[in-house]
Amino acid sequence: MAIKPMNCIIIEDYDESRKLVEIFVEKTRMLNLVGSYGSAVEAINDSNLSEKVDLVFLDIELPEMSGMEYLKTLEESPVVIILSAQEKYALEAFQYDVTDYILKPITYARFYKAVSKAYSHWRRQNNVQKAQNDIFIKKGNSLVKLSYEDIIWIESMENYVLVVTVKEKIVVHFTLKAILQKLPADVFLQTHRSHIVNLNKIDTIKRGSLIIREGTLELEVPVGKSYRDQLLSSLNLMSH
Repeated sequence: MAIKPMNCIIIEDYDESRKLVEIFVEKTRMLNLVGSYGSAVEAINDSNLSEKVDLVFLDIELPEMSGMEYLKTLEESPVVIILSAQEKYALEAFQYDVTDYILKPITYARFYKAVSKAYSHWRRQNNVQKAQNDIFIKKGNSLVKLSYEDIIWIESMENYVLVVTVKEKIVVHFTLKAILQKLPADVFLQTHRSHIVNLNKIDTIKRGSLIIREGTLELEVPVGKSYRDQLLSSLNLMSH
């Protein structure tokens, strides 16, 4: 089952910050961007917005109408993540039951943590069905059912992917991006432009790679710089 993304909008008057959040949304498969606005007034008056909005990334200090005033106009209650350079609005914001409050400058690690929290909240709100525990993959003329826990990693081979399981290796005519959309985000993560790994199989994380262990198998998989923050945010991490 493909992961069901949240439809989100961005309301941020500072162009550079808005573009950064757009980039972060684009690389996060739990999200589907349906609108990006420089003001709350612009968002309210967008007649082309036909999708139901599940999540709002909202700045507080906006022209014409503040973020707080915008929240008062909403008939339905989407999940809200506040983006602000000022900590002083946090108490008031949480009175509106916002899910998280991110202080600028925004890092992807902090953004991903907030989105993960928002996604869990949204699933509970809407009783979104959880992902199944397996996936069917075409092997020759047959469809083979693979349990998620049996998949160790997936590697891109141009228009094909190599799916490595505890029992066998299967080559599938699929792109890495397409197969990633079919897998649950809380189990599988892209760590490099050519690799997806099962988070439960990770044994050690190094500076530019990670070690996967499964039985007697030990494999070193690369970790790209642009994927490292998301990887660390996905783990139960304890550091000092």
